[in-house]
Amino acid sequence: MSDVILRNVNKIYPNGVQAVFDFNIEIERGEFIVLAGPSGCGKSTTLRMIAGLEEITSGDLIINNKRVNDVAPRDRDIAMVFQNYALYAHMTVYNNLAFSLLIRKVDEDEIHRRVMAAAEILGLVPYLNRKPKQLSGGQRQRVAVGRAIVRNPIVFLLDEPLSNLDAKLRGTMRKELMLLHNRLNATFVYVTHDQIEALTLASRIVVMADGRVQQIATPKEMFDNPENLFVAGFIGTPPMNFFHGEISEDGYFIQNLPDEYNPKLEELASLEENKENLSSDELEKYNSLKKEIDEASLKCNKIKIADDKFAVLKEQGYIGKQVVMASRPEYVYLDDAHLAQFKDCVFDLDSDLDEMLGAYSLVYGKFGHENIIAKVSVREVVKSGEKIKACFDNSKLHFFDVDTTRRIRAEEYVGLPKEEGDEE
Repeated sequence: MSDVILRNVNKIYPNGVQAVFDFNIEIERGEFIVLAGPSGCGKSTTLRMIAGLEEITSGDLIINNKRVNDVAPRDRDIAMVFQNYALYAHMTVYNNLAFSLLIRKVDEDEIHRRVMAAAEILGLVPYLNRKPKQLSGGQRQRVAVGRAIVRNPIVFLLDEPLSNLDAKLRGTMRKELMLLHNRLNATFVYVTHDQIEALTLASRIVVMADGRVQQIATPKEMFDNPENLFVAGFIGTPPMNFFHGEISEDGYFIQNLPDEYNPKLEELASLEENKENLSSDELEKYNSLKKEIDEASLKCNKIKIADDKFAVLKEQGYIGKQVVMASRPEYVYLDDAHLAQFKDCVFDLDSDLDEMLGAYSLVYGKFGHENIIAKVSVREVVKSGEKIKACFDNSKLHFFDVDTTRRIRAEEYVGLPKEEGDEE
């Protein structure tokens, strides 16, 4: 059963700016949905439309099988937790928790029961007689969550509730929110720009950019199979590596030359078109350019594509075409065992920096002329400026269409659109 449904929801402000485009999702009872994306992507606007704090321009919002577009926020049976806590400074913790029930004229015994139950769940019983200024940031955030719990709503809405906390406290509160969700078995819709929060908290993640939904998926599915280049670059720490190149007929990804060679490539192509009629000076220039480009091409990396992935690329018509190859840093290896296993995917990594982060290190460097990050065991010591052998796990490589930015997969053609008159 779906607790919340958004159908073709749009938000256009009076000045004509559209903040949300055709948002569609069905949120099942008990799900923990995380809306993630950079600042200005429309995630908070979407949450505020669910809460009734922003008017929906078009589309339908359904909560508990009832269309609520025109229903007042207080009557939607939702509770919202804000980034800035929004506690009443002059009230005790107990009264902060009880206030929303008092104004609804709930029976005093029922108010006390709900307040004590929420305080017990959140570990706030020792602090019920304190005022917000006597609490730590994490305790204040728990009071803010407690005010939502006592309402016993159908849906909890949380707008970046942990962004004001330090890193250690954010980790603690993430754990508390997960335990709270499991205990209440309630529906949570949570907004964050922090993709670590998204991956650890969500049953499903909704990634947004420029007001549009980019992908809706479980954290594992989104990490393993990003829908497009934006999602691939947004989800994962450190971010995914991207390389530009061409698919060869014999099943290799061949890295492009650096951009500074583009004018030379164009000049070479122009000379080659009229090669039979070139003057001696032009022919000498042609040979010199060709030699220079051939020598530079030898320095470009050539990576063997896994058979199943190459079959898809061939089927979708990408032989000889430009693509973006992507690899997670976790699947870039430096050890001898992997170098032997993926011998057709070995390349020289020119290291710039080795950043030790406890159990693992991040090695920053160059794949040809493009940046690369490898996440490796801390035992694999790499010196800055050292040239080392590295390899990809080619079963974990992804390929994206340059024009559409979408991941190339077997289910559908995501390359260039068919020309008019082409056969279907």
